[in-house]
Amino acid sequence: MKRVAILIGGGGSNMVALADSMTGDHPARPVLVLSHRPGAGGLDKARARGIPIAVVDHRAFPDRAGFETALTAELEKAAVEVICLAGFMRVLTPGFVTRWAGRILNIHPSLLPKYPGLDTHARALAAGDAEAGCTVHEVTADLDSGPILGEARVPVKPGDTPDTLAARVLEREHRLYPAVLRRFVQGDRTPIILP
Repeated sequence: MKRVAILIGGGGSNMVALADSMTGDHPARPVLVLSHRPGAGGLDKARARGIPIAVVDHRAFPDRAGFETALTAELEKAAVEVICLAGFMRVLTPGFVTRWAGRILNIHPSLLPKYPGLDTHARALAAGDAEAGCTVHEVTADLDSGPILGEARVPVKPGDTPDTLAARVLEREHRLYPAVLRRFVQGDRTPIILP
């Protein structure tokens, strides 16, 4: 069984989708849910599922190096093999990414390479895009630029707001991320395209 850490910063809905998928014959198990925010709602959801939790508050460190040293210590203590970023809103340094190269996944709420970074849904609407979606990719030193492992698309509807579009995309994230993770831990990096 591959040992998976899920790194969160908020409510943890993608963490729940990932954790709940890792049962039965799944080749991985969640061994740690870690947040950079002490009050993240996802911590209680992880605790309710019996998954060990940790908090490494980024505000407690004077620089990224100190924060990432503490982060690495928690991951190593749990003997983590794969890291899933799920609403973890900290940009990781090249040093950290190199340390975990080939073992970090992220879900991003756009059809990469379109709209890396923040405000993806507002940007898609402002551009008049006919569709939006989400992407799971490997994490590299360049923000939202790693190899794409899966995508799911949703139509942009008349009258959509960033919030309504985000809600539809989030539903797809909850299907896509677990599907990609299952393949990834089996060594299959063939991209998944969900309709």
